[in-house]
Amino acid sequence: MGSSLQEQLLKAGLIDEQQLRKAKAGKPPAKRKKKGGPPRAPSESAQAARQSAAEKTARDRALSEQQKAKAERKVLRAQIRQLIEQHRVPRDDAELAYHFVEGARVRKLHVTEAMREQLARNRLAIVRLDGRYDLVPPEVAERIRARDPACVVERQVVEGTTDDGYADHPVPDELMW
Repeated sequence: MGSSLQEQLLKAGLIDEQQLRKAKAGKPPAKRKKKGGPPRAPSESAQAARQSAAEKTARDRALSEQQKAKAERKVLRAQIRQLIEQHRVPRDDAELAYHFVEGARVRKLHVTEAMREQLARNRLAIVRLDGRYDLVPPEVAERIRARDPACVVERQVVEGTTDDGYADHPVPDELMW
């Protein structure tokens, strides 16, 4: 068992001493290519593979950025929701309808008389989140505005009208509709 394959072949008579020496001498060294030859053009398949890899990394990067932006928006919404829930002015016994303009629509919010006066004097602000309107102090509204300006309802202050016939009659801020 200790003999090599070459010795076993020699004992079996399948090869002779000359063939054994030739095999031990090994193959002649392969010719080496010169390094300074002309550069080979990359094959079309290699170029296509590199281009598809580059496109895939670009798509992955864009998808990653979208997911990161979505996560950041979700965190901001949670912060805004927490601010509103902590600083919300309760409107349990509100019976007066307070009308305000949001965009092009007139909205209605039920408030008390004291809340209506505070709204008129800008001591309360109206905020909107998930289709619900709440009243919060103006300091909290500024913190919410820093996170998402669309959540704070901008009240339009009526200074006067453009019609000269009504220039002497300004519309009060606490007008009941």
